[in-house]
This record gives sequence, C-alpha cells and structure tokens, in this order.
Amino acid sequence: MPTRSTTADRWADDAAASQRGAAPAVPQADQEGVRWLTEPQQRQWRAFRDGTALLFDVLARELDDGSGLSLGEYEVLVRLSEAPGHALRMSELADDLAHSRSRLTHTVARMERDGIVRREPARDDARGVNCVLTERGWRVLVAAAPGHVESVRAHLVDVLDDDQLAALGTAMQVVIEHLRAPAGGDGTAPADGDGTAPAG
Repeated sequence: MPTRSTTADRWADDAAASQRGAAPAVPQADQEGVRWLTEPQQRQWRAFRDGTALLFDVLARELDDGSGLSLGEYEVLVRLSEAPGHALRMSELADDLAHSRSRLTHTVARMERDGIVRREPARDDARGVNCVLTERGWRVLVAAAPGHVESVRAHLVDVLDDDQLAALGTAMQVVIEHLRAPAGGDGTAPADGDGTAPAG
C-alpha cells in the first residue's frame, strides 16, 4: 500500500523539478480550501516582496553611510520635526510609524542616549510621555535629509513614471487602510479565487 508523501518529500521533489526546469507541484492533497496564488499573482507578489526588500536595504545602507542614522531613527526625527512644538506622545508616534510600542521604546532610548531626542512627561496627562526633538536632533535631520531624499529619488521616484508612482501609492494606501482597520473590518470574507500556487 503506497504511503502518503510528507511535506519534506514534496519539497525535495520540488527542488529536483526546479533543477530539471519543471514547475514544482503544488501541495494540495492535504491542504484543501487553500486559495493558492495564480501565476500572475505569484509574479506580482514576488516582485513586490523582492523589490521592497532590495529598496529598503539600499536606503538603509546609504542613510547609515551618510548620517549614521537607521531608517527608523530618521522617520522618528521626521515625524517630530513636523509636529507642533517638535513633540509627540509616544503612543501617537508609534501609531504614526506603524511600530510596536516596545520597538519604538528601544529606538527612542537609543536616540535619547545620542542626544537627538528626549522624553518628558506629558503636561496634560501624568501617565503620558512625550518624545521631543532636540536642537541636536534637528541639526542631524537637516544634515541627513538631502542625501536620503536623493536615495529615494534614485532608487524609486525617478525609476518609475508618474502613473506608476501614483498607482504604487494608491495600492499601498489600500493596504494601510486594510491593516489598520479593526479586525473583521466590514465583516465580509474575501471572494473565492482560483489560485494555483502558494505564496513564496
């Protein structure tokens, strides 16, 4: 009686198929109901995944080389520079940056040690904490911004035409609104698809 293949077996078969130039088989037998990606969806997903990974890698490297800042630190400085009084509640800053509170706390603590921000109690709420841009932080941001803007232009804005850039921004805004919506959103389930490949 034949035995059922394991996931490891299927991955090994897929690897061998790839070396032969054949398309790997999709493991569907024990995963009924999974809405696999179609080939076009798979191509678009992988283009997005690889493109964003490469983009943020080069932006982070060039920002660090030019200013010593990480992308997260730079975005904190930008948000504070745009806020009234150059100050924001830590909770507001975390929400604005789509960072977890713990991640932001570690970032701000590092920045505070460098003297580019400071934390102080919120005047209108004894339990709240404000993050404030210091004079040194302002000077660091002013020095870093031109180089970072050039990087963004060189690797994204000037690579796309106006329609492509607008489409990218519109698509990402939809994703942002989806991910920031309360769980369950409008209560509707996604439409069934005819996908044929797992995301990867």
